[in-house]
Amino acid sequence: MSDVAWQHAVEILRPHVVRISTPEHSGTGFLFAYAAGGGICGIATAAHALAQASLWEQPIRLEHAASGAERLLRPDDRSIVVDEKTDTAAVVFLRDDFPLPDDVLVSTPEEVNFRVGIEIGWVGFPSVARTQLCFFSGRISAWLEQEQSYLADGVAINGVSGGPAFHVDEEGRPVLLGVVSAYLPNKAAGGSLPGLSVVQHIGHLEKWVVSLRSLEQGSAGTPSSAG
Repeated sequence: MSDVAWQHAVEILRPHVVRISTPEHSGTGFLFAYAAGGGICGIATAAHALAQASLWEQPIRLEHAASGAERLLRPDDRSIVVDEKTDTAAVVFLRDDFPLPDDVLVSTPEEVNFRVGIEIGWVGFPSVARTQLCFFSGRISAWLEQEQSYLADGVAINGVSGGPAFHVDEEGRPVLLGVVSAYLPNKAAGGSLPGLSVVQHIGHLEKWVVSLRSLEQGSAGTPSSAG
């Protein structure tokens, strides 16, 4: 993949990405679904980035990567759904004037996974550069069928958790394939050596897309909330 192709893909991604801050944690999230004609939006992230805020009903601050606009979401302003088993979560809230794009990115179908050796990228706000949306890349090292997740040969620094992982299609567009979950350092020799990143399959979010669609149809109120 050429440098220009990656640069173009990141610029397409940027308006869909937010930095997530809570009183105790920070992470990354991205727009994955709309409902109610675009009036209700869903931001995907890693479960561990929101677990405490959900449990203790703490405020969550979203910072839009492209514009710098911020939104403070108190418990009454949002619904949170958390799946600790897959380390994925979603924040659902009224869009109002928060400057998210009108369209969501293309996602990999739930039943599709990519082969070992495919080059992928991911973005996020690492703790070493908290205000900068940073780009990372690597190749798929393995597909874990039982966990429905990828192992990727690349780093995921604290703060990048919850960011979108993607590949670039033939037309140069990013296609979402997963949510950055964790970094597994190699500690076999007693120190921390280069390891592997864990990327949860984007299909884990499908159940929340369904929940958002139920809002649009007026059949289920808001998704069940943990905080």
